Amino acid sequence: MDVNVLLFSDFETLDAFGPVEVLGRIEKCRLRFVSTNGGIIKSSQGVAILTETLENVDFSGILLVPGGQGTRQLINDNLFIEKLSDIALKSQYCLTVCTGSALLAKTNLLNGRKVTSNKRAFEWVKSVNSDVEWISHARWVVDGKFYTSSGVSAGIDMALGFISDRFGIKKAIELAQSIEYIWNSNKEDDLFAK
Repeated sequence: MDVNVLLFSDFETLDAFGPVEVLGRIEKCRLRFVSTNGGIIKSSQGVAILTETLENVDFSGILLVPGGQGTRQLINDNLFIEKLSDIALKSQYCLTVCTGSALLAKTNLLNGRKVTSNKRAFEWVKSVNSDVEWISHARWVVDGKFYTSSGVSAGIDMALGFISDRFGIKKAIELAQSIEYIWNSNKEDDLFAK
C-alpha cells in the first residue's frame, strides 16, 4: 500500500517525518513524496525533499498531509484544494498532522466529522470551516477514514494509533519501542490543550 506524503513549501518537517518514520517501518507500506508540480520542496526548516508530480500516482492507499506555515497560503489556493479533495476521495485513509487538517477541512470532506489540529493555531483552523466538529482536547481523532492529529509530535502518536487500528496494538508497541519513543496511546490525553 502506498503512503503518499503530500508536501508543499514551508511544511513542518516533523509533521511529515514523524509519521513517515512509523509508517515506513511497515513492510506493506511504500513511501512516496508528492507535490503539485514535483521537484524539490523545502520545509520550514530548509529540509529539501525531491517529490513526484501528482500525475501517475496511485492514491488508493494512505494520504498523509502535514501542516506548517505553508498551509496559511495554500488555504486560499483553490486549485490546490480541488486537487487535495480529489486525492482524499481516492485514498483509503487520510492522515493529517497539525494545520494539515485545515487544508482538508477546506475541501468540505470533513463537514460533520470530528477533527482536531494544533492547539496553538486552533482558532485560525476553526475559522477555515465551521461545519467541522473541531475537538479541542485530543492528541488525535479518528472519524471514519480520517485521522487528524494535534501539533507536530502528535503525528507520531497518531501514526502509531493508526498502526494499532490496522495491525494491532502489539505491532504499534513494537514499533514505538524500535524507535525508542514513549507513545501516548490515549488519544484523548492532550497535555497541550490546556
